[in-house]
Amino acid sequence: MRIPRRALLAPAVAIAVLAGAGPALADDPTPTSSETVATAPPDQPEESDLIEGAPETPAPAPSDAVNHTGNSPDGRGCEQGWYYYPTSKNKDYHKGVGADQANYNGTSRTAKSTFTAEVSGTVGIAYSGELNVKGSVAAVEISGKFGVSVSASLTAKLGNSISADTPPHKTTYASYGVYRLKSYGYSQYTYVNCGKGGKKNVTIYTPHRVGWAIWES
Repeated sequence: MRIPRRALLAPAVAIAVLAGAGPALADDPTPTSSETVATAPPDQPEESDLIEGAPETPAPAPSDAVNHTGNSPDGRGCEQGWYYYPTSKNKDYHKGVGADQANYNGTSRTAKSTFTAEVSGTVGIAYSGELNVKGSVAAVEISGKFGVSVSASLTAKLGNSISADTPPHKTTYASYGVYRLKSYGYSQYTYVNCGKGGKKNVTIYTPHRVGWAIWES
């Protein structure tokens, strides 16, 4: 006898995101096995001082900039201003847009859970430390350094859907949003005579791709 879908799945509900193992990475594919569905919510950034939103203009020149007007080593001079230098990268961290969703399967048979994004939203850069260049400049440098495609912002759009199998008496959770690449680097001021100012270290999360995080418990 065919069991009506409403008997298989509880209504979608919002849940709190906890720290834990990494999520399933699901842009378009549908998770079909336990190897592709995580058992814990996506990891969250560890920085307690994380700032959401990158600068739209570069920082002012250091106060000692007027003292660096001598000749450059090669006699040609340099373009004065702040520059960003990526040094290493970490992994992607998921930033959800809208409430997380959940479906509970209370039967003894595997059921299909389908999730649909109910809101749209734009996720930008976040950072910890001192970022003295525009966010778009940092994104270009990170893309070039590591051979990845990151940007100053990405938009997760309304209506995107994904499905996953929910085992008996298990709950499947889903969060739609943007994966941001965590990387490290520093801002540094270059003077007109090609001298360098002090390094300003920064940890930065740059939007990498739009997608779902799927896990179950």
